[in-house]
Amino acid sequence: MASFSFGSGNAAKLLRIPLYAAGRIGTLLVPRGTRWVFGCGAGVGDGALALWRVAAAEGHDAVWLAASDGERGDAAALGIPTIRKQSLRGWWATARAGVLVVTHGQGDVNRYAASGAFIVQLWHGIPLKRIGLDSPATTQVPNVPGARLLRRLVELLYRATAQRIRLMPAASERSRGRLESAFALGDGKVVVTGEPRVDVLSAGAAEERRSAASALLEEATSALPEGARRVLYAPTWRDGADDPAVPTAQEWVRIVALLEQRNAVLFVRSHPLGAGSYRSPLPSTRIRMLGSDIVGDVTPALPGIDVLITDYSSMAYDAGLLGMPVLYLAPDADEYARTRGFYGRYEDVAGENPERDWSGVLDRLDSFLTDETAFAARAAESRTLSARMHAHRDGENTRRVYREIRARGIPAPRGAG
Repeated sequence: MASFSFGSGNAAKLLRIPLYAAGRIGTLLVPRGTRWVFGCGAGVGDGALALWRVAAAEGHDAVWLAASDGERGDAAALGIPTIRKQSLRGWWATARAGVLVVTHGQGDVNRYAASGAFIVQLWHGIPLKRIGLDSPATTQVPNVPGARLLRRLVELLYRATAQRIRLMPAASERSRGRLESAFALGDGKVVVTGEPRVDVLSAGAAEERRSAASALLEEATSALPEGARRVLYAPTWRDGADDPAVPTAQEWVRIVALLEQRNAVLFVRSHPLGAGSYRSPLPSTRIRMLGSDIVGDVTPALPGIDVLITDYSSMAYDAGLLGMPVLYLAPDADEYARTRGFYGRYEDVAGENPERDWSGVLDRLDSFLTDETAFAARAAESRTLSARMHAHRDGENTRRVYREIRARGIPAPRGAG
């Protein structure tokens, strides 16, 4: 079942307007300090974790706002102090913070106490599908009397909230333009520093990244067959609707047969907010679930993957940092373009003939697993696409973001030399 949609989310926001107003009054009365407060809509990970590590190493008082006991446990394992986000202490920590770091929205921290802080919005991927104010989906409301007025109110609230952002890193000039448009940001707030979340794909030696990612995959799902190639299927979110590319029983049979024949493993990474059942009716160790309940942040696992299958995920831009071939499975591309929209033409990313069903994908995948020339050709295409969208690939994005924050008036920690 669908877990979230823009319509239901926006309806909840409208009902919370009195709480936002009360929180705003509270933040006017509470002076802000120097603490850095972090949150992430996908758990303890993403760019927020990368920036937390730098801020903590520099000596800043830094704390993570956790949404669940699971997040608190994940943070504790990494030595990160936490406060429950939706508690009174979470409100107070947010209201007193000098810097708030988020990756999805201001609800990553305590949403009722974000006004007046220096907000760093790291975001969580280079936009391929339209986001924010560029997409009609963002301001959807339930189909009720007065829906048009409610939609306009949601847009005004979205704009007002976005204007709190003081710094937003971008991967490249192309990405910067998309983010400025989506969040209605100007005045140099969006800066091409590279994204902290992908430093893990560039820092260190390739062999070390591969080894660490392989260990992560095995710890999450069990040992891999000797010499097996790894394939990741990662469909994106469809505003709570089912993924139309969920394999049928017959398609699962062919998928398992190909994996067995070519000594490969398929990891299925359904979107954390998505819907649909991705479990194969055939019991097979060749199919591994890799949802957000198993691995919160999938980016560190990417160096352990050989081929990516996706539709509209920004992961397609990241794969090229690793020279990873990408296959595109998009049975609803025309409908998605109409209802959500893309930046530019989808074909400019996926090629003129993205696959519409698993039959075509499996044929292409078979060629990649058996023909090194075909593998290398698609890997080169992936690198070219990534080079257009990632201006930096030196593993220093987080450091550049940190320097930008400091350059905008955020003081050094007490006692720093």
